[in-house]
This record gives sequence, structure tokens and C-alpha cells, in this order.
Amino acid sequence: MSETGTASGQAIGGRRGGGRLGRKALRGAPTLSFPTLVRKIPVYQMVPDEAVELIHQESLSILEEVGCEFRDDEAIAIWKAAGADVTDTRVRIDRALLMELVSKVPSEFTLHARNPERTVRVGGDNSIFIPMYGAPYVRDLDNNRRYGTLADLNNFHKLAYMAPPLHSSSSIICEPMDIPVPKRHLHIIHSALKYSDKPFMGIVTSKDRAEDTMEMAGIVFGKEFVKDNPVLVSITNCNSPLVWDATMLDAMKVYARHNQPLILAPFALCGASTSASAVGAVAQVNAEALAGVAFTQLVRPDSPQIYGQFMVTVDMKTGAPMGGTPEAAQMMYLMGALARKYRLPWRTSGFHVGSKLNDAQAGYESNMLMHAAILAGANYIWHSAGWLEAGLTCGYSKFATDCEQLVGWYKYAGGLSFDDFKEALAAIREVGPAGHFLGTQHTLDHFESAFFMPSMMDFNSFEQWNAEGAKDHDTRGREKARAMLGDYEEPKLDEGIAEALKDFVARREERLPDTVN
Repeated sequence: MSETGTASGQAIGGRRGGGRLGRKALRGAPTLSFPTLVRKIPVYQMVPDEAVELIHQESLSILEEVGCEFRDDEAIAIWKAAGADVTDTRVRIDRALLMELVSKVPSEFTLHARNPERTVRVGGDNSIFIPMYGAPYVRDLDNNRRYGTLADLNNFHKLAYMAPPLHSSSSIICEPMDIPVPKRHLHIIHSALKYSDKPFMGIVTSKDRAEDTMEMAGIVFGKEFVKDNPVLVSITNCNSPLVWDATMLDAMKVYARHNQPLILAPFALCGASTSASAVGAVAQVNAEALAGVAFTQLVRPDSPQIYGQFMVTVDMKTGAPMGGTPEAAQMMYLMGALARKYRLPWRTSGFHVGSKLNDAQAGYESNMLMHAAILAGANYIWHSAGWLEAGLTCGYSKFATDCEQLVGWYKYAGGLSFDDFKEALAAIREVGPAGHFLGTQHTLDHFESAFFMPSMMDFNSFEQWNAEGAKDHDTRGREKARAMLGDYEEPKLDEGIAEALKDFVARREERLPDTVN
């Protein structure tokens, strides 16, 4: 597939976006997948260029004067060889060296899927949506909160495949807590590759697990292909303030050497692991992210990477992370401006919330952040489906309702169309004063596609809503998720590849313990 998507998908991004095809997609047509979203609205820059430059310069000063810790012997040796000022694990990076390395990162790249029609483009004016990652709990189809299982993970990978506006199956949407930790990564990657044919995400919790991920990707895509072509994205978090630890660095080295993009994203609890200042936090997080980006270019020059951030504010009364706050949105705009300055693809989070339920709070938080992500020009919009409870829980209902909202954001970011403007003006002349437009040819031609009409939001009268069971949004979301799973049809792997994957998992499991030493 080209980066513009299939013929049916192209209509979503254009004149008919969010209309008949969008509703058909949400009814569960498994063959329909939206192409990369190409934004046709301007980005919003919250501060002038001078303010962006000030933050940039202060970030460089942080890395020159304070430095960043790289807690890995090989990483330290690599930095020394590059000419950085190294004391023990502290690395101080000259700004010229730093920016020379950052400049090597491609501004855009193609992320391949096992089904070429699901291949997407990352960077530039392109945006893709990715479901959440890492929840130990699920809020299930009966609205119970419990530990996630492998069956739940399989279900969420199926839902990600079924949801047209999602461009990836992520990987650890929920933790399969019924699988021993040393073997868990094998089942996570197998599930992502088996139940969906979209791009996926790698495992970063150890060097061996990252290498297993690459072995499994090689089975599906071909060992030669994955040496140079991005087929997965992996997340590495800097431990704010200013520490890249050995686990993250091991994963960075494995994936960068295979030319697989990493998200270099500090995990910042603003007010706790950063200063209690939005602009101060951005200066620190920018320094941390740039240090990680630069390191990948020492490992493999010109490898594709994603500049990233995960920044939430902390409730200064309780210490709890807060989701959709105005400061989180403001920091997103600043990070977007910096990413454009560096010409880097960048990641942020979309629908991440602190709410425990798929309720009004979840809706307010979600849209505060997704609006900022779209207007800030984010390329890799993660946590775009399922996120509840500061990431501790993935909700089936939230997953389904988030996916419907993404259809609306597609239409919003696709901009306004003037394709039928003359026809619309002609209809005004035809109807004249005090008439109605319901029977005009223009309305008959466009009523299915003119407006975003979400199926899970109720706009009927009170009487009609009450007669249909007085269902709230959360209930309708669970019903939708259940229906999507009922409609699921597996995107079959080649039989030989499927057997090779199963064999690899079985052989590796035999060699791994059931408990962590």
C-alpha cells in the first residue's frame, strides 16, 4: 500500500470522512482500515519562536552543565568515543555534538505492517493513533475491575484490528498476568502478530526480550527485511530527572542496531520528577529526550527515531498523577514546537485519563489532551484507546468509545471541504426563506456523509432514550466492544509462518524459568 492508504480508506480522510463509511467501519467491517491521517489544518503554536528558542538553549545548557546519567558501561564507552565529557555515569554533551547527532534522524519514515495495506507513515503532516500500553488491570465487559489475562490481551488486539482509526495493535495493551513474567513477552508479541495485521510495538524490559521480539518479527517479515525496514516501534523512558538506565539502554541498542524506531520519551511527573513549572518541566524533558535521541545515532547513524514525552501534572496535595489538565496540554504544544524545530517525528498521548470509569471525567480529560495532540501536530498519538486510572486499567468500554471518537478527530483534522460548496449554495436558492432542506437533492446526496454521527452517543429524546433502556455511554461502549468481538475474523498468517512463530515461542519457553530470579 502507498502511504495514502486503500481506496476505501482514502474516502475517510476526504470528502466522505466520518459519514457512511465511518459508520460502516464502526459496525465492524474488518477489511476497512483508515490510512495515515494527513492533517489538513494548521498547527497551533502557543508561544512565539523566541520562547521556543529560549527553552531549546536552556535544554542544551542542562546537558552541557548538569549532564545526564547513562547507567550502562557500553553506553558510557560509546559516549567517550564520541568525545562527550564523561565522569563515572554522568555524561555532559557539548551542544554542537548533540545537535549534529540529532540532525541525523530522518524527519519521516515508513512503518511497515504484515499486511501492506496497513503500512503507515510517521512524521511530517502525518498522524497515527495507537491504543494504550501496560495496564495490569482491565475493566471487563461486565464492568468488573480485575487483573488482565492473556485472553483479555487477545481481545484487545482483536479490537485494535477491528477499529479502523487505530493504526497499530500496540503490544502490551494489558498485562497477561496469568503468564509467568519471564515468558510473558513471547505471548504478548505472538498475540499482536496473530490477531492483527497492523504494525505493533516491541518489548523493552530486557535485552533478551528485545532480541526475542526481533526474532519473531524476522519470522513474519523476513530476517533480511527487518535489518533495514521499520516494522515495529518500541518505547524507552528516561527516568526523570536525567537518568537513562541500563534496561532502557539495552533495548535502545538492540532496536537501533536493527534500524527499528524507538520512542525516546521521558516519564515525567511534573512537580515531582520535574520542577513545579510547565516551562521548566519542558526544558528538562527536552534535554532528556534529546540525549536519548542523540545516543541512538551513535549506535546506528540515520536510524529512524521518535522524539517523545509523557508529561502529567501531579496533584500537589496527594502526589497522584493527573490526566487531562490544561498544563499537560500546554506542555504538549511546547514539545510540538520543539519537535518541529528539530524536524523530528514526535510522540504524545491522546486519551490518557485519571478517571476510574468511562464517565464524564474521562470524557473531559480525553478531549482536553486529544485536541492539543491534534493541534500541536503530533505524529505518533499513543494511548488513544482504552486508558483509565492513570494507565493502571484498560477498559473495554473506553476502548470502543475512544475508537468512535477517533473517527470524529479524523474528520476534524482533515479540514473543511469545499467540494460541494456550489451545490450547497444552489440548495439555498432552491429552498428560499422559511423552507426546509430535507428533500433537496443536495441533502439526499450528502446526508450520510455531511456530519460526524457517532452511534454510541445518544441524541434522541428523553422518552426514546428511556424506552430503549436508559443506557449510559459506558453501557453502550461495553455493548459495542462485545459486538465487535463477535464480528471478529482473524487476519490469517501464512501457515508456515504461523507454525514457525508457535515453534519459536515453545522452544524459548522451554529455556526460560517460570519465576524471576
